[in-house]
Amino acid sequence: MSAFTDPVPPDETVREGTRRYTLPGSLARNLGLVIALLVLCAVGWFTADVRFLDGDNFVTILRFASVIGVVSVGMTFVITGGGIDLSVGSVLGLSSVWASTLATQTIAGDVHWLVVVFTACAVGAACGLVSGILIAYGKVVAFIATLAMMVAARGLAEIISNKRSQILDVPPFMDFFQSRPLGLPTLVWVFLIVAAMAWVLLNRTTFGRRTIAVGGNAEASRLAGIRVRAHTVALYVICGFCSGLAGAMMIARTTVGSSTHGSLYELDAIAAVVVGGTLLIGGRGTIVGTVLGVLIFSTLNNIFTLNNLSISAQSIVKGAIIVIAVLLQQRFANRPGSSSP
Repeated sequence: MSAFTDPVPPDETVREGTRRYTLPGSLARNLGLVIALLVLCAVGWFTADVRFLDGDNFVTILRFASVIGVVSVGMTFVITGGGIDLSVGSVLGLSSVWASTLATQTIAGDVHWLVVVFTACAVGAACGLVSGILIAYGKVVAFIATLAMMVAARGLAEIISNKRSQILDVPPFMDFFQSRPLGLPTLVWVFLIVAAMAWVLLNRTTFGRRTIAVGGNAEASRLAGIRVRAHTVALYVICGFCSGLAGAMMIARTTVGSSTHGSLYELDAIAAVVVGGTLLIGGRGTIVGTVLGVLIFSTLNNIFTLNNLSISAQSIVKGAIIVIAVLLQQRFANRPGSSSP
């Protein structure tokens, strides 16, 4: 080989003069998720026929995906940063209860309906702040700190509401969230806007690059000048804020605040995030993958409902879908030339 001959890059394959190109890792993973979603849609079409293909049914899928979708977006940041948050479901319930108290509704009626949303988001962010401080500065393991927050938030929600559902009577709030701009419910638009903003934050800002760096190697990030502890706190505040916003969205969807809202949402959010391609050990995150993961599980639940399947059958199929989605990701992402985003 001549000294002036260009070497073949390690991520490309040349065979008999023909160069074989492969998809980037992020695109390959998302393609696997799209295929899984299309397979689910085909199953829904064959099992539920015209009921599944109805336009209103697709809107229903998006509407039910919106709340857990916002929670999952917040969870994506925490997991990408190398953490975990088991309290998101309980924080959602606490936020919905606090935002629907008589005092909050009275202030919202006198000032503006946005007080309800602000209260829910503030409660969620405060819970995230407490968890973040315990983890970053108190050196408490994330699993334990957020587990404690999960139990405490649910208990506080039950005390505030006296284990009763609180009906929200703020008509402007309900009118806004029950409207359908361009044919889609406002809840869906909120989810799309949150996802778009999160994508920009994670992929186009210094904050996002630092999040990936902290999740990949916290010590190396500290030596590089990143304030790891402050950044970790910020990640949990973002996750808490998203859970609080989801609490307000849950009120809009059900018209009540309840301590039972968000039950087991932490498991659904983690599943959607991991199936979407975010590494559970941190260092790699994808908002697009998370959105696709949420849509997969929302579509799956819709198919279960249309076919009157039992909860036990739902659990079995959910587990199978998680495995299939992960295998599809690996099938595409492990090809030569694929790389992590």
